[in-house]
Amino acid sequence: MGDSNVRERGLEPTPGGHRLTVWSKHATAMQLRVFDPHDPDWLLHTLPMERVGDDFTIETELLEIGTPYAIGVEGPTGAGHAFDPQRNAVPPHARGIIRTPHGQHRATVIDPTFDWGGVGRPEVPLDRQVIYEAHVKGLTKLSPHMPTELRGTYAGLAHPSTIDYLQQLGVTTVQLLPIHLFVSEQRLLQQGRVNYWGYNTLSWFAPHGAYASRNARFDGTGGVLREVKGMIRLLHEAGIQVFLDVVYNHTSEEGMGGPPSSLRLIDNASYYRVGGDGGLVDWTGCGNTVDFSVPAAQQLVLDSLRYWRSEFQIDGFRFDLATTLGRGADGAYDPEHPLLERILDDPALQGATMIAEPWDIGPDGWKTGRFPGGYTEWNDRFRDTVRQFWLSDYRSFRHGGQGATGVGPLAHAVSGSEGLFDSSRGPLASLSFITAHDGFTLADLARYDRKHNEANGEDNRDGADENRSYNHGLEGRTDDVGVQLDRRKSMRNLLGTLLVSAGVPMLTMGDEFGRTQRGNNNAYCQDSALTWMRWERKDWQDAFLAQTRRLLQLRREHPALRPLEYGQAGQRMAGSSRLDWFNAAGAAMTIDDWDHSHDRTMQMLAESTPAEEDYSRVLVVFHGSPRDTIVTAPMADGATEYELLWDSASDLLGDERVTPGAGVLMAAMSMRVYTVHGLPSGGEPEATVVRLRIPPSPPTAE
Repeated sequence: MGDSNVRERGLEPTPGGHRLTVWSKHATAMQLRVFDPHDPDWLLHTLPMERVGDDFTIETELLEIGTPYAIGVEGPTGAGHAFDPQRNAVPPHARGIIRTPHGQHRATVIDPTFDWGGVGRPEVPLDRQVIYEAHVKGLTKLSPHMPTELRGTYAGLAHPSTIDYLQQLGVTTVQLLPIHLFVSEQRLLQQGRVNYWGYNTLSWFAPHGAYASRNARFDGTGGVLREVKGMIRLLHEAGIQVFLDVVYNHTSEEGMGGPPSSLRLIDNASYYRVGGDGGLVDWTGCGNTVDFSVPAAQQLVLDSLRYWRSEFQIDGFRFDLATTLGRGADGAYDPEHPLLERILDDPALQGATMIAEPWDIGPDGWKTGRFPGGYTEWNDRFRDTVRQFWLSDYRSFRHGGQGATGVGPLAHAVSGSEGLFDSSRGPLASLSFITAHDGFTLADLARYDRKHNEANGEDNRDGADENRSYNHGLEGRTDDVGVQLDRRKSMRNLLGTLLVSAGVPMLTMGDEFGRTQRGNNNAYCQDSALTWMRWERKDWQDAFLAQTRRLLQLRREHPALRPLEYGQAGQRMAGSSRLDWFNAAGAAMTIDDWDHSHDRTMQMLAESTPAEEDYSRVLVVFHGSPRDTIVTAPMADGATEYELLWDSASDLLGDERVTPGAGVLMAAMSMRVYTVHGLPSGGEPEATVVRLRIPPSPPTAE
């Protein structure tokens, strides 16, 4: 097990029933409590557990399928301890959990059997992954395409209509906001609100029962687990991967005055970071911080990941506030932290995509680019650079100011952020995104200059104040057609930049057609039509959806847009893209072109180096000027013609062919994507093992 035990922790079947094993360093005694399956508040049996090292264990025939149980734990009092044997604690490895009529939680013995029907995990290489961040309930709660009882459930997400939508969209992977069992914070409950997003975990093993259909919820033998597995099986059968957003950095027990349910009652002083005064250290903003310098806490995370990987066939994990997972006994972050390394090295987790949100709110908590090779990281620098270029600077231009950034930082971002990420990791270390669940939607970035979170009950104090957004002259909804068209062009610029960039792109649910949350940039407590995805779309939204599908198609068809390795102009390496950069005149970019913010036009010629896919060459023109401009198509080696594939200035998909050296009228603040006809001199290039790692602009430019 990695620290000191003699057997697997949690519940395991034995010839005589089941054996329960629970770790606690400081507990002095522990007992198993067995409850009535028909009344889980009614205690039937209390049995002492035997201590073996730092483990407490018991084997009994009383733990049958469907039986509720909990544990009582005794221990010392004093600073850092929170033992209370009068309370019923949920063992941390519990795979089934129910809520009693009196509002407590009980573990239950579940039947884990499930027929996968021979369906395996889809094999989607990292460079071809396109992640779709979605909420289980929010995705289908308003869907008219399924029976009412399935809307907002695991079964609804796996309904043929939902799967068909995802396939037609062109994403490869669904990343689900937390489905580990979670509860709402006490503060929200007192306000009559709920935690909608789910970042308040009660159990790292049991799935969230409220997302299951009614029949599954009332099947105490494991109905919820079977519905989750059935969802994953159907998505896998359709070729769609399933990633989980996992919250290991803190738990729902909040601060010392919060609701104790599991780890606090079992060994608060070991599982949580405790300050010198005995109070909890809060580097997560949620009241507590799990202490991953403790081997038992590390092991609990590994056991959870293995369980979801092996029993549920999960394809990848996104670690919330992942910096916390890499903090040692002294609180400092270490990229060689045992937990971070064990996650990558664990044989049971091989092949899974590991994604880090590389920050927390602890000391020196921002660690983008500092995670070890093997992790893909949320690239907040990419997000901020792209928003600044297309939105914040545009607002400045419209108010008579200057842009704050030139094309150098944008080139650095779209080519994979080399310098931010170590060269040995390559561009796939970057998870590129414009929006996520946390913040404005894509449509709201172009509708609002300010957050509008009044409905959250915190007098609009919550949520980020700096959004790098632009309302295009009017705040919120408007009937002004000119403003509407301008906003849609900006939305297309953001989306287009994301999908032509190196790295792993992530879309947020509903952004593909312009979903709005009416300016709420922190809708974590809004479980309503404000956050649920609408399936009825307006004409402009259908057109925008068609544009999104088109961009995803272009990304699939052109490996030059999704290199595995960093490339450099004039050099070739298998799996990389050769990048050549040109200015508005079609000439090679100079130092002045990169550095000056007044010159905001650049052309990126991306040429794939064949590895396993067909050769491709793509020209992307970024025009960030507030004025229409004639841009000259570059005289690229062997190019005979540029065929227009996509234009952000148009709602429609047009047809245009341009010869090298010809001028093209680029609309203000727009971008275009062309495919390049003709081969370079010498024919289709072969890869050579040459590596020069000079980013197209200095890393410090971002």
